[in-house]
Amino acid sequence: MELKDVVMKLSDAYGVSGHEANSAELVMSLFKDLADEMRVDRMGNVIMLKRGRKPETAKIMLAAHYDEIGMIVKRIEQGGFLRVAQVGGIDQRILPSMEVTVHGRKDIPGVFSACPPHLQTDEDRKKAWKMDELVIDCGYGEEELKKLVRVGDIVSFRRKCQELANGRLAGKSMDDRCCLGAIWQCAAELKKMEHDADVYYVATVQEEITYGGGLTATFGIMPDIGIAVDVGFASMPGIPDDESNRMGEGPNAEIAPDVNSKVFGRMRKVASDYGINLQVSVNGRPGGTDAFPMQTTGAGVATAILGVPVRYMHTSVETLELEDVKKCGRLMAYFCASVDKEFKEGLTCCLKS
Repeated sequence: MELKDVVMKLSDAYGVSGHEANSAELVMSLFKDLADEMRVDRMGNVIMLKRGRKPETAKIMLAAHYDEIGMIVKRIEQGGFLRVAQVGGIDQRILPSMEVTVHGRKDIPGVFSACPPHLQTDEDRKKAWKMDELVIDCGYGEEELKKLVRVGDIVSFRRKCQELANGRLAGKSMDDRCCLGAIWQCAAELKKMEHDADVYYVATVQEEITYGGGLTATFGIMPDIGIAVDVGFASMPGIPDDESNRMGEGPNAEIAPDVNSKVFGRMRKVASDYGINLQVSVNGRPGGTDAFPMQTTGAGVATAILGVPVRYMHTSVETLELEDVKKCGRLMAYFCASVDKEFKEGLTCCLKS
């Protein structure tokens, strides 16, 4: 299977935060020939181990979350309309006319609807929609709908991944499925390489709402090194250059309080050694990825943040360049192969980077 197929399959799969089981089966099928052990923990994290030649060298955890933003049904209204609440951070400005799937007793297609502009006041047309002003129409009457949908059922975006020009893809849930694709690429590379450390490929749950998957998976593994693989902002009109990275110019790494300077330094050196351009962004506060819960689990984990530039984050058309995903995966593989016992032992000393 090619990386493009992997990313597109992952993007299309349904798995709203707290309801990732459907996507878990897909993840395991994609990694089945690339890992020595595979399990799903109580939270729903998919944990896959690739054994090294010398397991005592180190344990490295590569984690990308595979939950996606979505909605949950909170009320079935007269006329057969659904009121929903957000699961994760959704920009409700994108919702009118959005196609969705309501995961009730069976999967039902629906559309977000709102008052037509013809019937709005001049003042209302200038405002963004509020969540409680929007409804989902599935075409059913109220009594019919109640037989198929219950309060608490999950709603996901109904969008197929689309190929664009110049090796780019647009689809839902690229945050963070494309980075899980990068871990797949890493696993494919590591299968052909010799490495001493044990490497754990982890698809974490609930990052969009609680970071619960990253926390519990890290506790179950207790790695020496943890890499949170997550998307970053790609440059586009309206975003300052110092808050974004360029698509097509390689993966991005973050310098932040929850990033270990020695792990970051090794990542940067490996990128240079293998001719992979590594873009760097800065964040003055921890959080926003699984890195922080990984770093603060147990007695602490030496953590880094690596990822892929993505445009239009938290919409149904998140856009990336596939070559960045591939280079991110290759960099992780070379990094894992570079880790030896001396490097791990050096992580306990924070006096020099």
